[in-house]
Parts: sequence; C-alpha cells; structure tokens
Amino acid sequence: MEKEIIPVPSSADLAELFVQAHLVKHKAYVPYSNFRVGAALLTSTGKIYSGCNIENASYGLATCAERTALVKAVSEGEHSFEKIAITSDVETGFTGPCGSCRQTLAEFGLDLDVYLVNPKNESKQYKLRELLPIAFTPRDLQKPRTDHDITE
Repeated sequence: MEKEIIPVPSSADLAELFVQAHLVKHKAYVPYSNFRVGAALLTSTGKIYSGCNIENASYGLATCAERTALVKAVSEGEHSFEKIAITSDVETGFTGPCGSCRQTLAEFGLDLDVYLVNPKNESKQYKLRELLPIAFTPRDLQKPRTDHDITE
C-alpha cells in the first residue's frame, strides 16, 4: 500500500486543512510521550474542526487528535465528512491514525480522504477504507443474525 508523496496541497481547502492540523498540533497536551499530533477534519458543509492529542496520567484515558476533532464536529451537529489531515513532528515518514481512530472515523463512512502530513507539508493520501479493510460499520448491525438458543 505504498503511496506517492504529494509535495504540496492541491487546493486552497486542502492547504487550509494542513495549516489547521499543524497549528493545533502545538496545543497538544503530551507531558508523558512528548509526541504531538494534530488533526483537522473537513465537513461536507465546508467547516473545519481541529483537534490535538491529550494525554492523561492514567495512560488508557488519553484521547487522540483525530477523535478530538471528530467529537468536536459531531457535538456541533456535523455527521458528514470529506477529508482529514493528520500531522505529527516525525521527521521521516508519516504518522497514521491508530486503530481506535480508524474505527471511530469509519462510523461516518469509509470514503473519507485521509491525508498524512509531515512537518515539511508533504503528504500521502489514502481512503479510510484502505486503512481499515473489512471494517465493522453501522451496516453490519443491520445484517440478519441467527438465533442461538443454547440448551442442553
């Protein structure tokens, strides 16, 4: 699944999405890992919601940047998303969303364009469905199920 590196954003809305992800990364609360992540999510209505990672002394309660942006958007009534940009401070390569973030984003559709952006503003683009193959989605809950009566 090796993707081509895109040297510059191809449109004004994509450039703004990258800028917002880079800016919010600097607000990350990361006293334990010192691993800052920023995410900016573009809705179908053209609004951008950004989020950073927020760590906690109880490590399991940390919140990722992607989920922070998504929760902010959904809390404002948004449910349709087009693109998300995710950035960190890594100098080589790119930082992708964790499994939990991939699953949370999948709740709203697998056609989301995911841009992994490095500090040089280079990016790689994926569809969420590429990053989460065989995803469990709300449609799975609509599938018929067998009735398993366990009797002896």
